[in-house]
Amino acid sequence: MLFLRRQLALYLGRDSKPRRIDAATRVSLAWLSRLFQWRSALVVVRPQTLIRWHRAGVRLWWRWKSRPGRPRIPIELRQLIRRMALENPLWGQQRIANELWLKLGLRVSPRTVRKYLPKRPAGCPRGDQRWSTFLKNHARAIVACDFFVTVTSTFRLLYVLVVIEHRSRKVDSL
Repeated sequence: MLFLRRQLALYLGRDSKPRRIDAATRVSLAWLSRLFQWRSALVVVRPQTLIRWHRAGVRLWWRWKSRPGRPRIPIELRQLIRRMALENPLWGQQRIANELWLKLGLRVSPRTVRKYLPKRPAGCPRGDQRWSTFLKNHARAIVACDFFVTVTSTFRLLYVLVVIEHRSRKVDSL
């Protein structure tokens, strides 16, 4: 009966100029349709339209239910992570996560800890060497090598050892 009243109110509310039904009405009709056999009581809209509305409502509900991302951790824990990082500048994300687990029993991923670590001020050095700096500082002592097997044009195996000295970038093959 409620379903028919809703349809009648829609029909009378249109006066002489038909207009589209708003989202709230669609949702209410789709919800009411679950309570009884509605196909015989449907007058204002076609059954395919009501089914389409119902599917749209389910899609909307699942989109809301499966929002991307993980839920945020409590603000107290975020503040604790920042305080631990500021008070112990040599601790990294893994150490802070382990301390939280061992001392407080709070299991937090190191990636989550990294997300809430305080940002380094602009112009402040990182504190560790970048790879290019390491290579410049240690190029005289670094030698790289590679060993591989290749087949010659006469189908014989050739064993190749390549050694490169980073200081002079000189390549030696044996």
